[in-house]
Amino acid sequence: MTMMKRSMTLLAVGLLPLLAVSFAQTKAAKGNPVRVALVKMAYVGERNVPDTSRGPDYLEQGGIQKLLEDQGIQTTPVSTTALTAEEEKAYGSWNRLALASGELARLVSEERRSGYLPVGLLANCNGILGMLSGLQHSGPTEKPLRVGMVFVDAHGDFNTPETTLSGMLGGMPVAIAAGQCLTRMRLKAGLEPALPTRHIVEMCVRDTDPLEQELLDRSEIQQLTLEDVRTRSANLHREMKRLSEATDVIYIHVDMDALDPREVSGHPLTVPGGPTSLELAAALTEMFKCEKVAAFGVASTPFDDHDKGGLSRQAAYHLILGAVKGVQQRKSE
Repeated sequence: MTMMKRSMTLLAVGLLPLLAVSFAQTKAAKGNPVRVALVKMAYVGERNVPDTSRGPDYLEQGGIQKLLEDQGIQTTPVSTTALTAEEEKAYGSWNRLALASGELARLVSEERRSGYLPVGLLANCNGILGMLSGLQHSGPTEKPLRVGMVFVDAHGDFNTPETTLSGMLGGMPVAIAAGQCLTRMRLKAGLEPALPTRHIVEMCVRDTDPLEQELLDRSEIQQLTLEDVRTRSANLHREMKRLSEATDVIYIHVDMDALDPREVSGHPLTVPGGPTSLELAAALTEMFKCEKVAAFGVASTPFDDHDKGGLSRQAAYHLILGAVKGVQQRKSE
């Protein structure tokens, strides 16, 4: 076995026992268990492809709910975003995505109001619209909460229809959430007002289109690097503190292409230079210690034959467990 293969094998199977010990120690130190609600969003929103992805089902079927429960985490039955029969007939993939995002927002809001940490199992990054909208409308009154977002992705996803080179909606969700384009889609998802760009932090971005980069440079979006992830740097802690002071709730989102391509080889948009899932999980633990962090989303996990040996699903589980570990440490301190 080569050194690289041995490293990847350990990556795939080695973390769960370590996390189990860590979780058990934390469980013994705390009073009330953490409550997690898994919410599936399969709608894709891209043109000329199927409306839905099997990715969210694939993540659920691997046993993440039981894994959480085995570590003392309270869960509720998994929620699934679904359109009505009439909505399924609605014209336009973007339109159906917006309708599904509104339904996702309702589920996220309800779970958070019930005291659960919503964890989105998302087809792709377009799911951020529903996650953000749900948090925005999860407060004690009808007044929208101020929402911040940490967006972890190899790409900035800050394109607009005018700047994109590919035409992919999946390259635009951060711009949509920030009110830069496709206003009707954002409003149909229930996200109003849009997020100020100063309330957005991006991590691990290393592949942007030229005009997209110009938009990012003119915005107030803050960027954190791979080194910030690996070292859980002062920059990381400073940005989490800043967002905590400026907003009411924070959403943390990970596109799996943010990771080292060896862990997501079936992902069509991998970019060299990403962190391992172990490194990112450790950073998520630090980030989720912040009281304002109120939801987590994992998007674009390779599935079925695209995930050889289940390595990508295991990596996604590392991230979810790392996030929940941070909430447990928050409660025990």
